[in-house]
Amino acid sequence: MGMGLPVLSERRFGDGERPPRAPAHAHASRRMLDSHGRTIRDLRLSLTDRCNFRCTYCMDPDVRFLPKLRLLKVDQIVRLARVCVGLGVEKVRLTGGEPTLHPELTRVIRELAALRADDLALTTNGSRMSDADLAAWKDAGLGRVTISLDSLRPERFAAITRSGSSAAEVVEGARRVMRAGFSPPKLNAVVIRGTNEDEVPDLAGLARDLGIEFRFIEFMPLDSARAWDRSMVVPGDEIIERINDVYPLVPLGRVAHSGTAEEWGFADGAPGRIGVIAPVTRPFCGACSRLRITADGKVRPCLFSTREWDLKPLLDAGAPDREIEEFLIDATWTKQAGHGISSEGFEQPARTMSAIGG
Repeated sequence: MGMGLPVLSERRFGDGERPPRAPAHAHASRRMLDSHGRTIRDLRLSLTDRCNFRCTYCMDPDVRFLPKLRLLKVDQIVRLARVCVGLGVEKVRLTGGEPTLHPELTRVIRELAALRADDLALTTNGSRMSDADLAAWKDAGLGRVTISLDSLRPERFAAITRSGSSAAEVVEGARRVMRAGFSPPKLNAVVIRGTNEDEVPDLAGLARDLGIEFRFIEFMPLDSARAWDRSMVVPGDEIIERINDVYPLVPLGRVAHSGTAEEWGFADGAPGRIGVIAPVTRPFCGACSRLRITADGKVRPCLFSTREWDLKPLLDAGAPDREIEEFLIDATWTKQAGHGISSEGFEQPARTMSAIGG
């Protein structure tokens, strides 16, 4: 056998389909590298596919969630995160579904914080954050919170989210985050033609009022109704124009090389800033450093992957850490060059954003 790396993937744990073997140099690096020269540093870890919202751009009202027995257990979530941090992951974001629905969220945060990644964040719809919850999460080690808010108008908010919550509750949740001692949260809105593009300046005004970053996201083909059409996309350039007409902006660029958002400040020096995430009209795939693991243990190298790799059988079978590392390195190597939304052969993923993890 010589002195080469042991081919642990020849041993089979569980019955999940394995990704093809990555080249030797990828395994030798002990990092998650893809075939396009990118290194994974950001892990999006979904805790549940369940959500108390039924947002029109994500899921149908009658969507059925996975049986709880198919979801990762807390110790499996923590183990996966630990292995990923050992492979060079610096940022861990907890997603859903709605992660605040997870019954052991505080425990998950505490155990992940002990791994000492550079950044531990949570993405939420903001409807389930009491002062006590936030204090517990802060004490457990959560670093940041990102909140979704697609409309400030009560009837429109209800129509988009198909929920019993309100925009006012979500805005108050953002204020609670800051009162709890967190850094100012980021707020996100998906902008859809004919739905909420007329509210872009109002939502931008919230950034000034709260002193936070408000990020606007182009509508992506991740809806369960498969109703996405390019004509419904409000381009990032138009979003900025709409804001600039009311609040003149100054460009700040993309603060981080692998960041998803291009950022702007207010020309009058007002607090807060604007971010635009434009994956459809200005793809940033070339600098992507993200890997997603779904709540049922599937590894998705790209948000728009049409193939995912099932890691749960290895976890259920008690495979050693080295075997999990090998699997993740192999799966990462299959990461596609880009999402290809604008290509003729683009195929929308079968899973919605809620089932993938944001």
